[in-house]
Amino acid sequence: MNQKPTEIKVKINDEQLKGAYANMMRVSHQQDAFIIDFANITPPQGIVTARVITSPGHLKKMIKALQENLSLYEDRFGPVEEQSQTEGQIGFQTS
Repeated sequence: MNQKPTEIKVKINDEQLKGAYANMMRVSHQQDAFIIDFANITPPQGIVTARVITSPGHLKKMIKALQENLSLYEDRFGPVEEQSQTEGQIGFQTS
């Protein structure tokens, strides 16, 4: 039996529609969840601009989607160079 996919309408409020800049990401996890904090660091301080909490299975799907989209981007616009390491703990990190 072929079942039609359910259409899900997703709402976004005006504040979220603006987006949030992040130049640092911290990832932590426990058995049933990954916690991803995105932050805007401007020394000597920073602020978390978004926190995403997701299951390990959904994180794996997110990573796959990001890899596929980065590949499509590079096919269209050329290779993306990884940003060089900045001084101190600013940047993408895991804990």
